[in-house]
Amino acid sequence: MAVNRVPVLKRCRSLGLDPVYLGVDKKSTRELKRANRKMSEYGLQLREKQKAKFIYGVLEKPFRNYYKKAERMSGMTGTNLMVMLEMRLDSVVFRLGFARTRREARQIVDHKHVLVNGRQVNIPSYLVKVGDVIEIKEKCKSMQRYKDIVEVTGGRLVPEWLDCDLEALRGTVKETPAREAIDVPVDEMLIVELYSK
Repeated sequence: MAVNRVPVLKRCRSLGLDPVYLGVDKKSTRELKRANRKMSEYGLQLREKQKAKFIYGVLEKPFRNYYKKAERMSGMTGTNLMVMLEMRLDSVVFRLGFARTRREARQIVDHKHVLVNGRQVNIPSYLVKVGDVIEIKEKCKSMQRYKDIVEVTGGRLVPEWLDCDLEALRGTVKETPAREAIDVPVDEMLIVELYSK
């Protein structure tokens, strides 16, 4: 399996991204050396695509497949793409507060700690549907790891489209998120422009 091993803060700095969107509390104090350089239109489009890929931890080929699927769906392609990325299981686990960072959410799913509607799912890219119940396995709930996670993420705001019970480590998908509910700093229209060339 391909894994992105680029240091998080370094990548955030190069994309002009706040590490908070990945669940990372640290801040980089370094300045970007090429900050005043003018960027071409293609450069801006590419940067938005790289931002989306980096935030959600998706590599190029799956990302392109998401785009093709979003294109076939009714409605705006860009919005469909963002909603699909947000409905991935690892992203939902992160949003519910069962993980401190997006990478940790992916690992929790990979390690078979997550149940969807009572069935074990270990595929981070699994797309959840409205009405799905996501919870941490019963035998994992008592682990110290989850006590620490709940302590850190307890104050985090859970989006309106999710219903969460942090005590029981269980959450429900109430509805499909609207684009306004997705607080990711990505201009999806630039991604659509890039792929429609």
